[in-house]
Amino acid sequence: MADAPTVALRAEGLKKQFGGLVAVSDVSLVVHVGEIHAVIGPNGAGKSTLINLLSGDLTPSAGEILLGGTDITRFAPDRRARAGLGRSYQKTTIFPQFTVQENVRLAAQAHASSPLKIFGNVTSDSEVNRHTIDALEQAGLAARAHMTATHLSHGEQRQLEIAMVLATQPSIILLDEPLAGMGQSEARKVVDLIASLKKGRAVLVVEHDMDAVFELADRLTVMADGKAIASGSPQQVRTDPAVRLAYLGNEEDAA
Repeated sequence: MADAPTVALRAEGLKKQFGGLVAVSDVSLVVHVGEIHAVIGPNGAGKSTLINLLSGDLTPSAGEILLGGTDITRFAPDRRARAGLGRSYQKTTIFPQFTVQENVRLAAQAHASSPLKIFGNVTSDSEVNRHTIDALEQAGLAARAHMTATHLSHGEQRQLEIAMVLATQPSIILLDEPLAGMGQSEARKVVDLIASLKKGRAVLVVEHDMDAVFELADRLTVMADGKAIASGSPQQVRTDPAVRLAYLGNEEDAA
């Protein structure tokens, strides 16, 4: 009998209310190691609120979040990062005046066992250097290591942001619309990169590009009006009547 997949992250009964508006209502999901789990839904479905709850940028009104076996529901974002949760944002967050390598090294340094070194040169830290080089190579940016980040293309800046996340050695990566604003060629590179990320870790992605979603996802959760209306394999979701009506269009359009 095959071993059960390892749970990287579990959310149970998440709710977020802003005054009288319930943005997320009783949402539960499980993301496994070795899996890309995509969250899709129309604008206003609650996807961004959900990922902000998982990352710690918002505190839930109800429910709990477990990272591995640890309850991180009340952890601040930096504490979640140290526990193994990495995240990229819709708007690329890099240091444009620094080189590609310096950006990634800063991320690795922040996650290192001794992040604040008053004495000594951080470039001599073998652990930080190893994580920096590994992240650059996996993100396909080794050849750009000494280029100033502001000179990268939009797609390469997304690759850099992912490299910075990888440098923190996450057990799960949350990606918020990683393909936004990209042309076809750049998007292809980032899709291939995302596909490689699930080896040894879990990935949760929010994305509007349905072609990319159905290529990448091992599992899908579909949201509408703040609720999870379906969850399953891409094929199961494609044929779910509630999804066809709420997101993919009416049944004739979705056929």
